[in-house]
Amino acid sequence: MKVALIVKPPINGKNNSNYLHQTISQLEAEDICCDVFETRYHEHALKIVQDLSPEQYDGIISVGGDGTNYHVLNGLLKFHGDRTLPPLGIIPVGRGNSFARDLNIHSLTDGVAAIVGQRTLSVDVCRFTQKENVFYFVNMMGFGFVTDAAQTAARFGWAGDFGYVIGVLHRTIGLKFHQLELEIDGTSYDGNNCFVEFCNSRYTGGSMLMAPEAQIDDGCFDAVILSPLSRLKLLTTFPRIFNGTHVIRPEVRVVRGKRAVVRTIPSKGLLPDGELFGTTPAIVDVLPRRVRYFV
Repeated sequence: MKVALIVKPPINGKNNSNYLHQTISQLEAEDICCDVFETRYHEHALKIVQDLSPEQYDGIISVGGDGTNYHVLNGLLKFHGDRTLPPLGIIPVGRGNSFARDLNIHSLTDGVAAIVGQRTLSVDVCRFTQKENVFYFVNMMGFGFVTDAAQTAARFGWAGDFGYVIGVLHRTIGLKFHQLELEIDGTSYDGNNCFVEFCNSRYTGGSMLMAPEAQIDDGCFDAVILSPLSRLKLLTTFPRIFNGTHVIRPEVRVVRGKRAVVRTIPSKGLLPDGELFGTTPAIVDVLPRRVRYFV
């Protein structure tokens, strides 16, 4: 068995040799050959995968977080999507490892065991368009308050998951809403809005249970829609996201669907799989069981 390891160095310039050495040694102990490709700049993983010959590998493995997996996924589907793709794997050593949770992968050892076991699960991929350009995500994509909070949290990468808490508190002080025009499978959900999150999987921000009932292989996304609310209600609702009980609040609506058309006034930034990229308007749809992941 031969795999490609797409490795993102950790933030703050810390040495990655320890977890990379563990990954390689554990895989090679199981007679798995590893080709290592280390990223040197943001989106470098996309370029690395573009230049790969996927048919040479029995697996393409992201060694990092949700962002690394996002770029690997987009590289495969953008540049090799007309071929039969090898399974993808995740070694969850990034700042955010939300999608790995839905694969029941919580550690480096779990990620290696999934590759060694060679058991795979076919997973839905969500696709979104920006004018004529197409992009993909497997975790979730949001806009509005969630993106604003993530922009602030990006300045506090050293704080880990707590950085997002800082972002939420900061953005709550200057809380603003936008006008939403949202159509999901032909039904409109228009009005003033705080945020919308299109969830293919359940977790965001590491351990936040954004969409408790979402499934990664049901051919649908779960859209979590938050209507305007007071700052106090937002702060009392936010802690509930860690156990998923925020969805029972009257300001929260969850809509399951296969295709969405989104417009906002003003335009809002997007957050696909933790990457700050793109703006509304956008179209989101689902490609059922488009790729396979080691589980």
